[in-house]
Amino acid sequence: MRIRATVAAVSGALALSALAVPAAQATGGHSYSHDDVQKAAQAAREATDGKSAYTGSTGEDAEPYPLDVTFSAVKVNNGKPIAVGVSNKVTVPVTFTVTHSEDVDIHADDTYLDVELYRGDYETPDNWLVGPDWPVCHDVSATKANCTSTIEADPTWDMVGNEDATTWKADGYLLDFNDQDPLGEDIDWSQVGFAGADNLGSVKVQRYSKLTVNAAPEPVKKGRTVTVTGKLSRANWDDFAYHGYTGQSVQLQFRKKNSDTYTTLKTVRTDGTGNLKTTTTATVDGYFRYSFAGTSTTPAVKATGDYVDVQ
Repeated sequence: MRIRATVAAVSGALALSALAVPAAQATGGHSYSHDDVQKAAQAAREATDGKSAYTGSTGEDAEPYPLDVTFSAVKVNNGKPIAVGVSNKVTVPVTFTVTHSEDVDIHADDTYLDVELYRGDYETPDNWLVGPDWPVCHDVSATKANCTSTIEADPTWDMVGNEDATTWKADGYLLDFNDQDPLGEDIDWSQVGFAGADNLGSVKVQRYSKLTVNAAPEPVKKGRTVTVTGKLSRANWDDFAYHGYTGQSVQLQFRKKNSDTYTTLKTVRTDGTGNLKTTTTATVDGYFRYSFAGTSTTPAVKATGDYVDVQ
């Protein structure tokens, strides 16, 4: 598991030295990955806030100069929470608008532009999420562009632990190296342009949930008792397994055969291992299911209905 937060605390000069490892060719002609450039962006944020300084080619401290760039209309995953399991990567869409002065070329090969998610403090985040590719931006004027990109969450690589199930904020940055080699040892950081913005929007990252149901006996005589069991579980990012979600209210619902509508029969609470068990009376043929409304850290989920033939 990668703990990205350790990178955020690195000083500007040390963070920038991490660019010395080239990455696979990125879209838009870029040669460095999001993670590589994000380290530089983080160091630039700290330098701009006076918390760290770059060492320029003259050996003196230097800071990037500010760029006239703003971010707006940021939307991550269409405003919906991001549910992450224990093994599969989750990739969600991102859209935003960038407005800039005419002297800023957002399409230049030495200019890096991105919107990412962070958790914790903007200057020293506890964790962040970035995309597999650089944004694609389409100019709508000489100073404005609409951009699309993605953000990826790989649970075993990106999630620090269950504390990541919370509200994340979006931030944006633009770095202009002005024809300097980002891998060079003699970069004049006073000639590097930087713009950064935080709190551009928010989105919840949640622990993916599962819900099962089993109604028995099948078939059953009319008027007899049907026992409905099930289990509510959710992703655990401490050991990357699914564990029962305990003490949660779950609705038992029923849908008659040839009907499209479920009706709630009762509310049941999960036990100490996330299991569910209750009884009801068999009346007509139909489907039983459990339905969980979700919590701030766990998405809503409905079990697939289990059919019972009433004779």
